[in-house]
Amino acid sequence: MKFGPVPIEQAEGAVLAHATAAGERRFRKAHRLSSDDVMALKAAGVREVVAAVLSSDDLGEDTAAAKIAAGMRHRNVEVKPAATGRVNLHAATAGIFTVEAKMIDAINAVDPAITVATLAQHAPVEKGQMVATVKIIPFAVAASLVDAVVKICAGGEIFAVNAYRPVNVGVIQTTLPGVKPSVLDKTLRVTEARLSRSGGRLTAERRTPHEVAPVAEAATALARGNDMVVIFGASAMSDFADVVPAAIERAGGTVIRAGMPVDPGNLLVLGTLAGKRIIGAPGCARSPKENGFDWVLDRLIAGLDVTARDIAGMGVGGLLMEIPTRPQPREPLPAPQSARSEPRVDIVLLAAGRSSRMGGPNKLLALFDGEPLVRRTAERALGSKAASTIVVTGHQRERVRSVLSGLDVRLADNPDFADGLASSLKAGIAQVAPDAAGAMIVLGDMPGVSSKDLDSLIDAFRRSGGRAVVRAAHLGKRGNPVLLPRSLFLAVSHLEGDTGARHLVEAEGLDVIDVEIGQGASIDVDTREALEGAGGVLQD
Repeated sequence: MKFGPVPIEQAEGAVLAHATAAGERRFRKAHRLSSDDVMALKAAGVREVVAAVLSSDDLGEDTAAAKIAAGMRHRNVEVKPAATGRVNLHAATAGIFTVEAKMIDAINAVDPAITVATLAQHAPVEKGQMVATVKIIPFAVAASLVDAVVKICAGGEIFAVNAYRPVNVGVIQTTLPGVKPSVLDKTLRVTEARLSRSGGRLTAERRTPHEVAPVAEAATALARGNDMVVIFGASAMSDFADVVPAAIERAGGTVIRAGMPVDPGNLLVLGTLAGKRIIGAPGCARSPKENGFDWVLDRLIAGLDVTARDIAGMGVGGLLMEIPTRPQPREPLPAPQSARSEPRVDIVLLAAGRSSRMGGPNKLLALFDGEPLVRRTAERALGSKAASTIVVTGHQRERVRSVLSGLDVRLADNPDFADGLASSLKAGIAQVAPDAAGAMIVLGDMPGVSSKDLDSLIDAFRRSGGRAVVRAAHLGKRGNPVLLPRSLFLAVSHLEGDTGARHLVEAEGLDVIDVEIGQGASIDVDTREALEGAGGVLQD
């Protein structure tokens, strides 16, 4: 292939390097010029074009990419059509991605014109997620190079999505004096959520003293009717002869590995019992945040073997994010602000929803005492002790923004508002000031919440040192708004769908302070009846 300026008389069959105009006609980049195209360009006064001229043994970029993708052997992977020299490959099911790195390296060493990129080894994937892409860099590539790559691909399976299996799991939780039942209950919820992403099921739970004999007995019983057993110890493993590994061996099982080079997750124990896998979960597995337990659990339920050598090889990349609630963090958590100032709080006002239960009108534009509800809520936020107010817009964003005109608020657009509440939370939290200790999530449709109520929540948050979750309450019943400490911001970024802050509050195990603010905490206006009962007037 030759690339560069081409006289227009010789340009038939050439591939344009840039978009080119011929009078009112416009030819896009990568367009292959026909004889009629050349005549039109000549008529428009074009004397030469920058283009690629293919030789007889060249393959066009789409043809080359498609041929390479067709030569690959893989499982549970869907190949998309070639376009602009690229073929994308997507997961046909949820599971764990595996790849033969030596084959990928060999392909990428053939010629810089041909590239293949994939996800990392053992990456968890969702159905439909892209797992690999074949990209031809120039407009064409020699057929001999493509043939060399196809020959490499014939050497075996290049990558696969190992589908999750719906495994049944039994759980053992040991107890010691002072262990709260609420902690054990939360552990079950977190574990069920972990299993649900792969179609797994928590079938039974046993709570035993933190002693070898009762743990061994419970493990033996649960191994009979389940595919896997997970043990949560009330006390972390401190020796390879400690309760959990000792109980596995007493039950007749084998400890494959105690300890792993993944942090959080160092204290994991992996063994077998009666042909079933048994995991002594590290304490961090009580949190939904990614840790070493996830790495082992996901591989096992995808049908992949996990050996002692596999775990020993997890150190590179094994330094994961910190879990703020762990008893002894790797590093002290930074103070929200200097000790001489009060923790900063920003307000995130959610105003992106579709008001679907209203049957058409946008409830946020309803008038309360002649003022649009969303403007009234924003004014009350601005009248509080919060440092700034961020308003997240989405549905009818221009109308909502127009009624906020003149207010000192920051606007955050959520183009994905139809995906659910989580998308708005993420859009708002992303705009919170870097030095803010917390963010108060205020719903735009709560006309009974005043600036004084918001200040009561902020005061309680500051008294906690800026580390507790603070919720509005009415007659002892939780409501809104909710003030989230910065330690939860990363968890917010992982939310999906209609999942809101309540899920995080329940799952993370942080201190929670409920502040009684009266009826306003429980009054929202999701329906016409509720809105009119609260004194609102809908606007078309």
